[in-house]
Amino acid sequence: MCRRKVTVPILLSARELRDRLEEPGLVILDTRPPESFANGHIPGARSFDIFGISLVDTRPGPLAAFLWIIEHLIGARGVSDDSRVVVHDRVSGERAARLFWFLEFFGHERVHVLDGGFEAWEISGCPTTQNATVPERGAFTARPDRDRLATADDVLERLGRPGTVILDVRSEEENQATLVRSARGGRIPGAVHLEWKNNLNPDGTFKASEELQSQYRAIGVTPDREIIPYCQGGYRSANTYLALRLAGYPLLRNYLGSWGEWGNRTELPIETPPYR
Repeated sequence: MCRRKVTVPILLSARELRDRLEEPGLVILDTRPPESFANGHIPGARSFDIFGISLVDTRPGPLAAFLWIIEHLIGARGVSDDSRVVVHDRVSGERAARLFWFLEFFGHERVHVLDGGFEAWEISGCPTTQNATVPERGAFTARPDRDRLATADDVLERLGRPGTVILDVRSEEENQATLVRSARGGRIPGAVHLEWKNNLNPDGTFKASEELQSQYRAIGVTPDREIIPYCQGGYRSANTYLALRLAGYPLLRNYLGSWGEWGNRTELPIETPPYR
């Protein structure tokens, strides 16, 4: 008898999360700034703002040290191997998406995103609190899935390959080098561009899978190819990673160092506008 693999839904609505608040082993991670958390949060949620913790060198030594830090912080927030983890942002933003990506990369099998974030929670009339407790450390074991991560060497090796798409999800100004946030402005050679904000509806929820597929297919980002999104620091690209997961794309790597690394390492090739 064949068994179908049970898939865990990625997105939870506010009402679905509300109905799970008393579930044993539930860990809710609030990635908003600490001051937002202090002003009101989901009951039982734990503040987990890692927005400023970034990596701009994905060579083996710095990468290993950085990932150890993230693994340690996840366990310190009470995440264990059997926890059901729900991450959220103000909306379905880049902070929550980046933490979702870290947890998937580390092999955690029950991780969800609150679709629409804290704003959706409040709009739905769900309860909030200002009470907080310090969580006990969880028994979290990292089992990294290297196929979900791209380093600078991975990207460099794949330049020009027809089976790989390098996807620039930064703003139009960054892509066109009118806004330069590294030593050099421009793009990774051959990259296609679609800003990450196109993943969301006006209310801050993710677009439907079919709509996501349509907008990415229109720029040549198809499910049969390996997709490597990048931004400035791996945050916005994680949102596009998540959007493409929702759209059913199987071959995805988030470039963790992104333009913060690529634009500053002068030995790496770049293209500058006007692009062909």
